[in-house]
Amino acid sequence: MTDASGVPPEPRPPLRGLRARWQDSVAGRLWRHGTELELLHRAMGFSALGLVTLVPLLIVVAAALPFKERGFALWVIDGMSLSGRPAEAVRELFAAPRRVLSTTSALSVLLVALFGVTFAASVQNGYERIWEVPSGPWHHVWRRVVWLTALTGYLYSETQSGAALRGGTAHSVLRIVLTSLFGVLFFWWGQHFLLGERVRWRALLPGSVATMAGLGGLRWFSDQVFSPLIVTNAVTYGTVGTMLVVQSWLIGVGFVVFGGPLLGRHVHDAWQRRRLSASERSDPLKGRGM
Repeated sequence: MTDASGVPPEPRPPLRGLRARWQDSVAGRLWRHGTELELLHRAMGFSALGLVTLVPLLIVVAAALPFKERGFALWVIDGMSLSGRPAEAVRELFAAPRRVLSTTSALSVLLVALFGVTFAASVQNGYERIWEVPSGPWHHVWRRVVWLTALTGYLYSETQSGAALRGGTAHSVLRIVLTSLFGVLFFWWGQHFLLGERVRWRALLPGSVATMAGLGGLRWFSDQVFSPLIVTNAVTYGTVGTMLVVQSWLIGVGFVVFGGPLLGRHVHDAWQRRRLSASERSDPLKGRGM
């Protein structure tokens, strides 16, 4: 068909409506926000910065703890849900606690702690980008120190729960419940605290639940995929191969740490829009601003 000028009309893209619906959906907005946040690159930065700044700090802290099972390797083994030969490969990767303590000076501990604060700053920046709030003032650096201390305590308590609640289905179920509960509380509080209490508690809860669900899924994935990879890479490449798998796992952790709050943000926004729409339907004059 042609119009009055004899020029055929421009064909309408058949997928335009589908594309518009995708962009307006929760999944579409989540995808777009994740792309703007550069979620994968941020997760890779989380892994690299964690190895350089957080891991040395945790090694020193774990070595200084006056408990039998105190090595940093135990934290990684528990987080990746490793056992047998993969666990032994990770133990061989990190230095023994006594050696760490005997070769660490007070200045080194101070520098390692400062580097750990840098890691906390990267997490804080990610949360601020997710919730689109301005960066906090420089003198709020104490929040990063407190959060880093709380993170160390959370990781230690989670590991010790695995050492205390060994064997038996009842102990396993109890540990899963306690770990999930305290994990949700930690990530819920951590977002609120690092964001300078500028976002409501109610808005942050879905993200903390999503973060713990993601970490639980990552534990299962580590048991199914990373565990056999550690054995293979340790035989082929030695300790370097083991480190590559651990770094890949840290990328997954970073993806969950930022992806969970990102998902929670959009779940909360969708709930708010649904609530506003229901309010407008019940009171049309309110929706028109009258």
